[in-house]
Amino acid sequence: MTTAAIKTAPTTTAVPFRFFDARVVRTRSLGPSMTRITFGGACLKDFTNGGRDQRFKLFLPHPGQTAPVVPVEAGEGWFTAWRAMDPAERGIMRSYTVRQQRRDPDEIDVDFALHHDSGPAARWAARAEAGDRVTLLGPVVEDNGGVDFRPPSSTDWALISGDETALPAIAGILEWLPADFPVKVWLEVQHAEDIQELRTEAKAEITWLVRDAVAPGTPRSTPLLNAVGAAELPHGTPYAWIAGEAGTVKELRRHLVRERGFDRKAVTFTGYWRLGACEEQLVEEAVSGTGPATDD
Repeated sequence: MTTAAIKTAPTTTAVPFRFFDARVVRTRSLGPSMTRITFGGACLKDFTNGGRDQRFKLFLPHPGQTAPVVPVEAGEGWFTAWRAMDPAERGIMRSYTVRQQRRDPDEIDVDFALHHDSGPAARWAARAEAGDRVTLLGPVVEDNGGVDFRPPSSTDWALISGDETALPAIAGILEWLPADFPVKVWLEVQHAEDIQELRTEAKAEITWLVRDAVAPGTPRSTPLLNAVGAAELPHGTPYAWIAGEAGTVKELRRHLVRERGFDRKAVTFTGYWRLGACEEQLVEEAVSGTGPATDD
């Protein structure tokens, strides 16, 4: 590479995870569409954050429960055990990103997007209070399969794109990138008040796109697709990380591969939500393996 080197470890195929009981320590509004919830607990001393877009599973209690019901063990069979439980009793499971982790005391910040308020996780986050109990399924080693941002060593520059649901992951990636590494970032949010100050030592060009009255994920008219499609991109070997509404992510990946000449293996893409689908529907598709296929 001709720029600051990125150090990446190979993806871990068998990663030890475990359950962590935690409580809400405090909450803070970050804007009309985002709230930050800080979790604490003595056992979080063993939670090992790989940085970047580190994801984990969060289990929430149903109304009337004081704590989420989860399998006894977090070994390879935890998902099968969770799936076999009564859906009305088992913990509500969602995937989230670690925004920040601190020691002494051991705390983890998680930013929740609130504009999809029809789901139980968004409703829980909107009313969360100090002392509320949750369970995290997270890593105990730094190099773990919950980290997706892994640019090859030959990467000359990176393209990052996402909506507010991807904002916590993008913020973590920017903080992780080495000094002077070139990166172009497009971030779409609902309101101007949702724009955040992002820290990075990378040579980052960050473009904020505000939807205002436009609904998120509106087919073929999303600001992200329009902005990236019209952008002049740097020369050199690229790596792309894109996340957010599944349809938008799919269209943007197709644009980068077919029209911009990106190597499809150099594009990491994740649909965090899908227009027209509620949280429970997406979880059920993941559980049953009937989710939509993604083409190139």
